[in-house]
Amino acid sequence: MYSSRRRFLSSLAAGLAVCALPARARELPLVKLAFIDPLTGPFAAVGQNQLQSWQFVADRVNRGNTAGVKFEIVPFDNKGAVQDTINAFQAAVDQGIRYVLQGDGSGAALALSRAVSRHNARHPGKEIVYLNYAAVDPALTGSDCSFWHFALQPSVPMTLQAMTDDIRDRPDIRRVYLIEQDYSFGHQVAKYAREMLALKRPDIQIVGEDFVALGQVKDFSPYIAKVQAARADCIITANWGPDLTLLIKAAQQSGLKADLYTFYASSLGAPSEIGPHDAGRVKLVYYSNPNLPGVLQSLQKGFRDKYKQDFSVPVTYTGLALLTAAMTKAHSIEPLKVAQAMEGLTFHTFNGEVTLRAADHQLLQPIYLSTWQPVSKANPYDVENTGYTFALDRTYPADKTTLPAQCTMQRPLTTEVYPVKPPKITASKVPGSD
Repeated sequence: MYSSRRRFLSSLAAGLAVCALPARARELPLVKLAFIDPLTGPFAAVGQNQLQSWQFVADRVNRGNTAGVKFEIVPFDNKGAVQDTINAFQAAVDQGIRYVLQGDGSGAALALSRAVSRHNARHPGKEIVYLNYAAVDPALTGSDCSFWHFALQPSVPMTLQAMTDDIRDRPDIRRVYLIEQDYSFGHQVAKYAREMLALKRPDIQIVGEDFVALGQVKDFSPYIAKVQAARADCIITANWGPDLTLLIKAAQQSGLKADLYTFYASSLGAPSEIGPHDAGRVKLVYYSNPNLPGVLQSLQKGFRDKYKQDFSVPVTYTGLALLTAAMTKAHSIEPLKVAQAMEGLTFHTFNGEVTLRAADHQLLQPIYLSTWQPVSKANPYDVENTGYTFALDRTYPADKTTLPAQCTMQRPLTTEVYPVKPPKITASKVPGSD
């Protein structure tokens, strides 16, 4: 009897001690996010940098946020392959993870989006949300759109709207060569580049088009020789990873004078490959610019201090800002409620106020056109410690590059297409935004 009373008093004291803890000392709700991208193979360096970017931003947001949650990034290596992406997704499901992050490769993204939709249809109450931070095939927000998929980068036609506007305004460009990776993303880039240039500058000739096996080409000099033989004034390429750095290397070794219009010249390693040789000739058309004022400067400095690399994937900040704002609005971390809260949400991130369009779950944001130049007072950020930077030339507000939605979306608990635009809601900033 005495022993029972003693145990009771001990339990009561422990309970009172827990109740007496201040709110900030209590454990926050944990939100795990499965990072599914290449951590081995030819694109491993890019994947590792992206993973570190997500982890770095999560650590910053976890210091305190309006949603009162803690984010944990759990890595899964998909080796850049579709089947390994599906295997990694199933492993994440088995661990009870309800949010997934992926971006390297539109083929993997399309497969993952379909897998998420199938899982959610079969397991109501255990839904999963997919934040796509880099795959930009327009099918993902068009013919293959899904309620559970959210696109955080501009799609191919949105980026090409800005890129072809700049080419249109340059009378010195009359001959264009296309070099793209041989999968759905690269083919979409070539398709839209042809169509948009034909409308904006019918006098421009597409003098060549090559598709290269993803991550397989070790020497791009034969392709550059074809560019020179065609007397091209510029190359349009959406290559990324080693397919971009090796292309740049071959162009430099051959003395190519044509401009390069790129989607990803700021990605890890590419700026170092460009170096001092192509000032004025390499163009970047992207949702960010390293010289943007405000929170981006703090993120870049903090990331470089910690990892000795550039913070080249700022969409990671946007992704956690979006989740924070949506969870704050929904008063929940349940994926269905959070997904519904993200639709139509306007919030602040490193590049200003942006909106997640409800009709197709495409993030609408500015696009920046920049040129590789020596650092200057106006453009001071030293990219990869090269002494050079992407100097900002033109800013395209979201309304200048946004195209009509092409998505017919099936939403949970209804057979109707989303009928009207939801009201605009502005959410507060996440930590580190001042």
